[in-house]
Amino acid sequence: MVVVVAALLAGCSSPSTRPEPAPAPRPVPSATSTAPPAPTGHAPAYSDWQLGVHVLPRTSQGFGEIRPTPRPLRHRLFPTRDLLPPPADGRFHSSIGPVTDAIRQRMGETWSPACPVGLADLAYVTVSFRGFDGAAHTGELVLAADQAAPVVSVFRALFAAGYPIEEMRLPTTADLDAPPTGDGNDTAALVCRATRGATSWSAHAYGLAIDVNPFLNPYHKGDVVLPERASAYLDRTRTQPGIIHPGDLVVREFDRIGWSWGGSWSSLQDYQHFTATGR
Repeated sequence: MVVVVAALLAGCSSPSTRPEPAPAPRPVPSATSTAPPAPTGHAPAYSDWQLGVHVLPRTSQGFGEIRPTPRPLRHRLFPTRDLLPPPADGRFHSSIGPVTDAIRQRMGETWSPACPVGLADLAYVTVSFRGFDGAAHTGELVLAADQAAPVVSVFRALFAAGYPIEEMRLPTTADLDAPPTGDGNDTAALVCRATRGATSWSAHAYGLAIDVNPFLNPYHKGDVVLPERASAYLDRTRTQPGIIHPGDLVVREFDRIGWSWGGSWSSLQDYQHFTATGR
């Protein structure tokens, strides 16, 4: 699957102040004592759509053209492809550690020395998550080090509740360079870039924002919808798993750690976006 840069949000503003981060901690693995029930029943019918293949023409803003949601994506359902080993026991596991040289190489141009936060102030985090295929998988995020433990607690609660996430992997240079296809759905955090149309840094550039299931929870301002093929999901009366509504567990959990939800904003709706800065 290909993460579309636009799906990581272009409308977020940068925080006015940067909280003092804690030193990047050593890796600390953990696990819950119980696992959610194993999925039962027949295998689901997955969406018949090739992700990252159908390239959109670019607009003057640099996004792809906004297109109606293709029929196979109107009730989007894909299995998760494992890039990291899934938890062998099916239970929740997590780790928090520094951004090593190997992780830094994988991140590519999503971070550079010109970014507003140094690698020493970031943490590499892994968490178990439940895919839409019902299986347990291992996801990864790069976050502000002082927010790593609270964020892990959020994903622990989501896993215990069986909350589904399609994909959770580090964005890379290949994602930044990929042409827009408008069908990405990667749950991700750090991408060091300026706010679209401005010179200020976005909350993602500090590792202080996470986008959750962005295709199911698009960004919307005026005529702009991101991802560009996700317009069907502007109908927030939809109730399929993974769609975020006010008061949902994912909203309550991020609120518990002091993060806010972009779906409650008035000037635009950023249904995928959770932020420690309020922007």
